[in-house]
Amino acid sequence: MLSLIRLPRVFTINQVPKVFHEDSIISGYRHPRSSATDCVLSLFQLTNETLNIWTHFLPTWYFLWKLVTVVLMQTAWQDSFTWPLVIFLLSCCIYPLASSCAHTFSSMSARARHICFFFDYGALSFYSLGSATIYSAYVFPDKWVNGVFHHCYIPFAVFNTLICTGLACYSRLGLPFLQYNHDTMMRFPEFQSPKFSKRLRVVAFAYTYLFVNIPLFYRVFLCVGDGCTDNDTNFLHYNHIALAFLTGFLFATHLPERLAPGSFDYIGHSHQLFHVCGILATHFQMKAVEQDMATRRPWLLEHSIPITLSNSLGAALLCMLVNLIIIGLYSLPLLSAPVCQENKYSKSLNKVQHKVCSCS
Repeated sequence: MLSLIRLPRVFTINQVPKVFHEDSIISGYRHPRSSATDCVLSLFQLTNETLNIWTHFLPTWYFLWKLVTVVLMQTAWQDSFTWPLVIFLLSCCIYPLASSCAHTFSSMSARARHICFFFDYGALSFYSLGSATIYSAYVFPDKWVNGVFHHCYIPFAVFNTLICTGLACYSRLGLPFLQYNHDTMMRFPEFQSPKFSKRLRVVAFAYTYLFVNIPLFYRVFLCVGDGCTDNDTNFLHYNHIALAFLTGFLFATHLPERLAPGSFDYIGHSHQLFHVCGILATHFQMKAVEQDMATRRPWLLEHSIPITLSNSLGAALLCMLVNLIIIGLYSLPLLSAPVCQENKYSKSLNKVQHKVCSCS
């Protein structure tokens, strides 16, 4: 059946505008004015984005199955102790799905690329809040439970999540209230200093990750003596931490493609490995938290902060709402910019562009 369908053509780095360039990836680019149909068809051909899409799309269904299992089998709506796990699993479904959609449809236009990755950043920062929610409920070392830091932990995690989304979006487009046109587009941080933009995103997500994991790092690396919660679950936490740091390393270094540009365009480049390691880290994180939740439940119910709507579902809903507002602030000026400005901005595509859209 697919043999009867004409798959979209792919291009080299010199044939697409700078906004679509990936570090050390030379070929396999899709048309930067692809239709939605072309984007979907590209899932079934080998481009430099194909494995980026599938390595997050397929795990979405695994985490969705886990979420449905918890909701149906553990009757989560009746047991507030499971609410943090539900929020975490929901974030585990959202972030790979948002990522796969962003990679699928980011080649429709320059503005579509920015907007797609705004949602990707928002989903990733929401995942950090999901992680904070389960850590607060199940992972905090015994000696920190119900302490001052424990009481401040979720509010700070919500604040950091929103700052993370804002900084990540800012790293692409600068201030959100500008009326974008061709001239302002050329002044975006992504154009003027792509390395600085990448570093800003790395800092935003690394800071959020490090803050969320403070109780876990203390528990498995620093804590000694009584109240350190030294149990069999720590081995799973070690696996998660190792994979998480490998994920960050791959994202920041662009290895291995930086060592041999063009050799890993389709298979084996850092973003694909980043996706795989990130999903594996999330899997071990989920397993560790489920084990902590089961083994520590009686003690936590007696000594820990009670799980309420405000510090679980309420925090998650607030985070989602404000994240969407931040994404909207950055997206609306792009959506309202004249279409012809983007054609002007994409003049480097004259050799491969088949249609030129007109101003209305």
